[in-house]
Amino acid sequence: MFGMNTSNLRYWEKEFAALKPKKGNSGKRKYSHDDIRVVATINHLVRERGFTIDGAKKHLSGNKTAQVNQVEVIQKLAHVKEELQKILRTMRA
Repeated sequence: MFGMNTSNLRYWEKEFAALKPKKGNSGKRKYSHDDIRVVATINHLVRERGFTIDGAKKHLSGNKTAQVNQVEVIQKLAHVKEELQKILRTMRA
């Protein structure tokens, strides 16, 4: 979903208190919708905005819900922009 390997995701689980997926009896992780939102936020901060892990932790520590919501809005706006650009390209063709 985010184009990362599992070791990176496990590292983030250790580093970010907000990311705690449930584990089944076999140890397989089950990520809730909220866990996925947190991963998306961390991914945005670290990979897209260039935050360090410590910087992302500090950023999330202020108001995790607000930060997660902000990232979701940014992602939705990027999707809308992409769709509008597709429409514009088809109108020009």
